[in-house]
Amino acid sequence: MARIDLVDLAHAYRPNPTTDADYALRPMNTSWRQGGAYALLGPSGCGKTTLLNIISGLVVPSRGHVLFDGVDVTRLATEKRNIAQVFQFPVIYDTMTVRENLAFPLRNRGMPAAAVAARVGEIAELLDLNVDLDRRARALTPDAKQKISLGRGLVRSDVAAILFDEPLTVIDPALKWELRSKLKALHRALDLTMIYVTHDQTEALTFADTVVVMHDGAIVQMGRPNELFERPEHTFVGHFIGSPGMNVLPAKVEGRTADVGGVPIALGRSYSAIPPGRKIEIGIRPEYVRLSSGEGVPVRVERIDDLGRIRFAKVRLGDARLSVVAPPGVRLEDDRSRVSFDPAQIHVYADSRRIEGDA
Repeated sequence: MARIDLVDLAHAYRPNPTTDADYALRPMNTSWRQGGAYALLGPSGCGKTTLLNIISGLVVPSRGHVLFDGVDVTRLATEKRNIAQVFQFPVIYDTMTVRENLAFPLRNRGMPAAAVAARVGEIAELLDLNVDLDRRARALTPDAKQKISLGRGLVRSDVAAILFDEPLTVIDPALKWELRSKLKALHRALDLTMIYVTHDQTEALTFADTVVVMHDGAIVQMGRPNELFERPEHTFVGHFIGSPGMNVLPAKVEGRTADVGGVPIALGRSYSAIPPGRKIEIGIRPEYVRLSSGEGVPVRVERIDDLGRIRFAKVRLGDARLSVVAPPGVRLEDDRSRVSFDPAQIHVYADSRRIEGDA
């Protein structure tokens, strides 16, 4: 296991980068604690896999340093970093049995046969591969082959970190939840540093203790799943986390009031020192805006989506559209519809970054 530090790290695929826009990975400083379970979350092209490959040694960064337990490994070859990496598609030996595939990384390092057998049995049990141990890998389904690939990454207990690059892409949707749960259990049992790349927020939030949200080559927020939901530090985090995502509305803010298209909305904090010339927005989760026919701000209801456990309405407030909770009994044709906001749950953003008001 290892603590991983990224110091003034950045990477560009084009020569002579001069501005942040030239970098696939913008300059960053961050740390990954020993034994932590991390998820790198973001859309395609945001830099997740590039960052993972820099940590593993497959890519040498344009600038900065990668430290494992304080030792600079920036230019150290992948095989000398003592890491395991599981890729998007299975990387296994088709001609070997499942047992031989799982045992290969251990035998390669000269582990005694009895210890190899015990470890292979332990990992096979955790991944439900026991019944297939003596079958050749080429005879198995893509799901089972990826489980072997996961097992090969997990079988070594001495690695500095295990890196997963969207490992459940080829897994049947019905098995994904089960395998995510198993990975979480494995992390607790093995106490290994794990970094998991995904664009799926459900995978990230159910696997990781700490989620690292990336956007446009930069880390925009690191935190526990509840922190990302309740306190998004960037409007992108609010949009990307949650289904539906956070409502972000252009506004003018003065004191404890936000003006959204001429409609005043009370805030839970006072904002009196916002620098001029910045793009100001307010953000609030749909779960904290309620549709009713009673008090509140008049809106026009466009549609209601019934998700079974909860109903969300898409409403229009002036030129702005937002998602809100629609309690039972509220109808689409109700022309008296209004929404009420929870002031304590409204965040104010300047140039997409959350600003702290005065209590």
